Amino acid sequence: MSNDMIFGIHAVKAVLASDPVRFIEVFVLKGREDDRLLPLITELQELGITIQEAGRKALDDKVDGASHQGIIARVRPGKQYNENNLDDLLATQENPLLLILDGVTDPHNLGACLRNADAAGAVAVIVPKDRSAQLNATASKVACGAAEIMPLVRVTNLARTMRALQDKGVWIVGTAGEATHDIYHSKLTGPLAIVMGAEGEGMRRLTRETCDDLIKIPMAGSVSSLNVSVATGICLFEAVRQRG
Repeated sequence: MSNDMIFGIHAVKAVLASDPVRFIEVFVLKGREDDRLLPLITELQELGITIQEAGRKALDDKVDGASHQGIIARVRPGKQYNENNLDDLLATQENPLLLILDGVTDPHNLGACLRNADAAGAVAVIVPKDRSAQLNATASKVACGAAEIMPLVRVTNLARTMRALQDKGVWIVGTAGEATHDIYHSKLTGPLAIVMGAEGEGMRRLTRETCDDLIKIPMAGSVSSLNVSVATGICLFEAVRQRG
């Protein structure tokens, strides 16, 4: 399996806190000595992790000009999750909350959805193997550390996984523009999975048909839909409100 690059202070901190043995080497911006970076470098050095100083151009080139905040790390891949891990993940909460993403192929959106899921206390994010963004450095940076903590479960057959969740008592709610009622008049308590479709296309037909209920976010303006990560945050936190 290939090694991964992560960048940005939050992403590096998250790996340091959760799984420091993943670090292979770390590159930091030469001469950058600010209050956020120095303690991080000290902690990495104390663990015996190799740290190399590099100029800004060398760091920019490593991440194709993305905003790295002066720190980039080469790490071993994190834990990979699949269908077989779902029972253990569901067992971690009495009323588990899950997020299912069907066809979200933009790594920025994946990262933002992982961050939302972590903030809302979800136990996992489930995606299909074949129609999903990869958890690359961009997704990790946008996730602000959540990508290193939130289990991302890649499944072979999304509809089959949804039916397996239903057999375990999980209520599955999909978001769709043609839904007859909105998220504020829907039951989002108990063991729950919220399904978000790709921007524009929405959920695939089989995914939609497998849902227990369809809901929508009421839209008042002239724009017909929201960015998927924004819509995800709204739905997850309405569930949090109802469950609180």
